[in-house]
Amino acid sequence: MDYGLKGKVVLINGSTGGIGQALCRAFAGEGCRLAISSTSQAKLDAFVPTLDIAPEDLMTSVVDVREETQVKNWVDSAYEHFGKIDVVIPNAGYEGKYQEIQDCTIEEYMKVYQINVFSVMFLMKYAAPYLIKNGNGAIVTIASNGAYTTSPGMSAYCSSKHAVAGLAKSVALELGPKGIHCNYICPGGVDTPMISRIEKDTFGDTKSHEEAEQIFGAQYLDKRYCRPDEVANLALYLASDVSSHIMGSGIRLDGGMDALC
Repeated sequence: MDYGLKGKVVLINGSTGGIGQALCRAFAGEGCRLAISSTSQAKLDAFVPTLDIAPEDLMTSVVDVREETQVKNWVDSAYEHFGKIDVVIPNAGYEGKYQEIQDCTIEEYMKVYQINVFSVMFLMKYAAPYLIKNGNGAIVTIASNGAYTTSPGMSAYCSSKHAVAGLAKSVALELGPKGIHCNYICPGGVDTPMISRIEKDTFGDTKSHEEAEQIFGAQYLDKRYCRPDEVANLALYLASDVSSHIMGSGIRLDGGMDALC
């Protein structure tokens, strides 16, 4: 299906992570122009040669998404480089450390919230004026099924994703009348390095990746993790005008868990 995204300028942060790479490949495959960021030049140097995109259609930046000024500078630079911004994908995320409530610390909560909530707000804040100027566009936030569910030892992460849901819905109400549709994707466990870290925090060295997937995947009807490309394919749809009447929605990509609610 032609999503009509060719030539669109798409901003993606957290671009060198598991979902981030899948997003970049998917949007590049649609003929988009990409402004991508990562926390590390080395990660960008390793990833970019594997990305099938013309050099003139790609802008890369090292950005600490926790720093408001850096996010602003990245967004402004992307606009100056390409002359417009059409789609914004806040994707950077951090799972936090496994901490039961009696062991929680404000320091760990702040690490999680700085990346999972405040960085999303920063990117929306500074991209919104450019999207409004267009009178058209999309924001697709990569959230988590943690926006609906919870998990022992992950109160910081799950509460942060509940906050992202509230943020995305509020922004949808603000920008929808201006021609910008805003939604958020809520996958369950995704087969990325993040889920491997969660497995390690939960089971230590007692379970292999395959064994951990059997345990975590038991809650999904298909008994498996979500794939990064499945997240990316949904993001393509939500970024396009094909889905322009969907606003403020959290789309669950959770192997049927939504049916149990």
